[in-house]
Amino acid sequence: MELDTYEAGVVQVSVPTKFLRNWLQSHYADRLMACCCAELSGVDRVEFRVRQPHDAALAERRRHEQLAAKPSAPRTDSGGPDETVLRDSRTGWEGFEGSPLEARFTFSSFLVGSSNRLAHAAALQVTEAVADQPLRYNPLYIHAKVGLGKTHLLHAIAWEVKRIKPKAKLLYLTAERFMYSFAEALQARDAVAFKDKIRAIDILLIDDIEFLQGRTFQQEFCHTLNSLIDGGKQVVVAADCPPMQLESFDARMRSRLSGGLVAEIAPMDYDLRYKILKRRAAEKAEKERGFGVPEPVIEYLASQLTESGRELEGAITRIHAAYQLTAQPITVESAEQIIGDLIRGKEPRRVKIDDILRVVMKHFGVHRGDLLSSRRNRSIVRPRQIGMYLAKSLTSRSLPEIGRRFGGRDHTTVLHAIRKIDSLLQEDAGLREEVEVLKRLLRE
Repeated sequence: MELDTYEAGVVQVSVPTKFLRNWLQSHYADRLMACCCAELSGVDRVEFRVRQPHDAALAERRRHEQLAAKPSAPRTDSGGPDETVLRDSRTGWEGFEGSPLEARFTFSSFLVGSSNRLAHAAALQVTEAVADQPLRYNPLYIHAKVGLGKTHLLHAIAWEVKRIKPKAKLLYLTAERFMYSFAEALQARDAVAFKDKIRAIDILLIDDIEFLQGRTFQQEFCHTLNSLIDGGKQVVVAADCPPMQLESFDARMRSRLSGGLVAEIAPMDYDLRYKILKRRAAEKAEKERGFGVPEPVIEYLASQLTESGRELEGAITRIHAAYQLTAQPITVESAEQIIGDLIRGKEPRRVKIDDILRVVMKHFGVHRGDLLSSRRNRSIVRPRQIGMYLAKSLTSRSLPEIGRRFGGRDHTTVLHAIRKIDSLLQEDAGLREEVEVLKRLLRE
């Protein structure tokens, strides 16, 4: 969304599609009006309009003229893309515009640890294969919880491919952007041209695939995926869970996404958190004379903040801001005060039965349908009983409700499962350890 004009109390904004215009009008008009009133005086109303194709063409022509007037910068010593490449933060071609890329998200700024080493190595290999070598991992599927770096890796792949093979047809899209673009093509009765363009690319990067909802959108993406892979074109997908846990997707698509390399980015260990904090603090110190974060403070932050890279960056940003405002040295005590709300706000994670089903499925390698079915195979019964035991131990749900969530079983079946696992835990040290591992996974 772009601000076009503000005249006579009317704020006019534009968006690229009718779909977005209608969505914003129905869902965000009041919020946007409130934001405008807070920033501007005398606002009476906000109007939305759809940008016409010639608007985008004119903007693109001006951008190319500006780039042509500037000399190309050499590649940076850090191995990242040069400044000329970084100016072009969009992917796409011939009017097909992808989602924007973040200039900071390059391979040189991605810190590697034991939790993300496989995903990082696979992402690097993709860029080499797109350049000249045969494709080895297609599709590459990267999954992780929020804030662990999967989007960073997709952007890094895009920047590196744009650097080493500028003429490659590369497209980076979020799942939402894919849906909006396809919906607009359907409304404009231009779906065939949309399909032809997207299937003519050399490398497709799709982020947040779990948000791709709706049978029509999923079917179109599945056809696109098959067309690109069968045509020897590279596909990279990022999501918050493994392919087989994309429950809204059909089995054929889950299987296709699992057919290449599936790489998980696990939660960061202490060493990686320490490296990230050290790097971010050094970056601030380069721009702020006299600023520095002592070693004990870095160690304290690394031990206390365990959620995500964004949380770590936010902590350094806060500490830097405090230094700018007070000019006081940073100590462990002051750091504790600055990030105190982050630590105090960490209540024990509320475990849901859906979380239990997901963790049990992954740990024992069983499908959700089997877990909720009436099958009595030992390989299914034991994980099901453990799941019921965990549901009773970690949630406040009643026995009848647990039974309903585990395939419509009655409370006596649930009670039997709980007593069975409770009895086995008294005798089987291996099972006790396994259940404790599952509990830790659920509480993370």
